[in-house]
Amino acid sequence: MTGLSYTDDDLIAHLKARLVRDPPDRSAPHTGGDHALGDPLPSISPIRPAAVLVPLIPHEAPSGVRYTMLLTQRAATLRQHPAQISFPGGKIDPEDPSPLAAALREADEEIGLPASLVCPLGYLDGYLSATGYAIVPVVGLVDPRFTPRPNPEEVDDVFEVPLDFLMDVNHHERHAREWHGTLRHYYAMPWGKRYIWGATAGIIRNLYERLYGP
Repeated sequence: MTGLSYTDDDLIAHLKARLVRDPPDRSAPHTGGDHALGDPLPSISPIRPAAVLVPLIPHEAPSGVRYTMLLTQRAATLRQHPAQISFPGGKIDPEDPSPLAAALREADEEIGLPASLVCPLGYLDGYLSATGYAIVPVVGLVDPRFTPRPNPEEVDDVFEVPLDFLMDVNHHERHAREWHGTLRHYYAMPWGKRYIWGATAGIIRNLYERLYGP
């Protein structure tokens, strides 16, 4: 599918109809994740809960509203996943009342996005990463007036990718690499100099399946 374009009402209504209203049950089997492409489930224990915000930003254009997805490049100095492309988010702390609260807290801490500028739309399927994180993705509409203020200890860059590029199945490549002695398969969506892959690309793929699947 290519050349996607939506009016504001069309996309938001479709998202609300297709997204999950409640966060995935942590006790349920993990159906989404790196293993969905045929790899074995991670053997890491315990599984650690996490949440990410999948931020969509509407922009006025001559042809109507065009949407982008906001992504971050993690700081190169981080111990885990340095310099990788990701969504704002992280571990769910015991003090967080919900995955939504955790995702919004992390987005504020990482890129200075206040919760008041986010309209939550719903949840994607839970995603189990190869590193043992059970990720709850929250899709949210972000006020286009938002100006990122990245925390340099966590984020090297903040950028936007056109949603029509990410929702074009022709850009959903399947790659593989050896990790801890095992060949792991994953989605990748190269965009210019950015290499969007792994859990981030897998969550984007789930958004595509939610929007355009049966």
